[in-house]
Amino acid sequence: MRVLNGVDEVRAAVGQQLGYSDYQVVDQRDVDAFAALTGDDQWIHVDVERAASGPFGGTIAHGLLTLSLGPRLARSVFRIDGMTMGVNYGYNKIRFPAPVPVGAKIRLGVTVADVSEVPGGLQVTLNFVWEVEGGAKPACVAEMLLRYSA
Repeated sequence: MRVLNGVDEVRAAVGQQLGYSDYQVVDQRDVDAFAALTGDDQWIHVDVERAASGPFGGTIAHGLLTLSLGPRLARSVFRIDGMTMGVNYGYNKIRFPAPVPVGAKIRLGVTVADVSEVPGGLQVTLNFVWEVEGGAKPACVAEMLLRYSA
C-alpha cells in the first residue's frame, strides 16, 4: 500500500501509478444483492439460464456494481494521511468498455491525475481502471474526485 503523507507528498504524486489492488471475485450472490438493492434486475445480470445463451455467454456484473467496488479496492492501494478529513466528491468520464462476467476476478489500478486547491483543502483526481483478469480491455475507467481538508 502506498501512503502519501500530507499536501506536499500528494502534490508530488501527480502522474504516478499508486499500484493495484488484489484481485476480487465478482460472484452471482453479489450481483443478485446489487440487483435487489437497486431494482436493476435485467436478465443479463440475474437470469443464469437465459444469460447462458445471451450475448455474453453468462451473467455479467452491473457496470455500477463494478464502479461501486472502487473505494473498497482502493483502500488496499493507497492512503492519504496528514489531512483532517476526506470525502468522495464524485466521478468524471465513467465508461464501461468491457463486461465483467460473473465469476471473473477484477482488480483496480490507481494513478494520481491531478491535484488542485479548493477552498479549505485539496481536490485530488485519481484515474481508476478496473481490470478483469485475462481481459483484453478494462471493465471500467473513471476519474474519481476526492476532497481533503488540510
